[in-house]
Amino acid sequence: MASIFTRIINGEIPCNKIAETNNCFAFLDINPLATGHVLVIPKREVDYIFDLADSELAELMAFAKKIAAAMRTTVPCKRIGMTVIGLEVPHAHIHLIPINNVDDMNFGKPKLRFTGEELELIAIKIRSAIK
Repeated sequence: MASIFTRIINGEIPCNKIAETNNCFAFLDINPLATGHVLVIPKREVDYIFDLADSELAELMAFAKKIAAAMRTTVPCKRIGMTVIGLEVPHAHIHLIPINNVDDMNFGKPKLRFTGEELELIAIKIRSAIK
């Protein structure tokens, strides 16, 4: 059975897409730790990020870097933090999280809630800054 992320890529589940390439996809996390929290995934469904081929991992990281640069110009923060946990969804993914201190990446914190309209406005801002 396809992961929830594969279903998002295939358009079966809606998302606030940020960008995509032939092999990578980025969208807003619906349970964000911070405004602008983005998930970056390979389109090929692989459970563990280090099971990706070296070329796939390099492409995913370069894609994440491009998304992070756009986030940094549109979301007020000191840095864009990156973490890979990969336990909650069996599809490799990178969390890009706007942060001002290390505690901003604490996944035990309550998640933020946004309306669909608010999420789309955030996505538009980030998309518009991608170079």
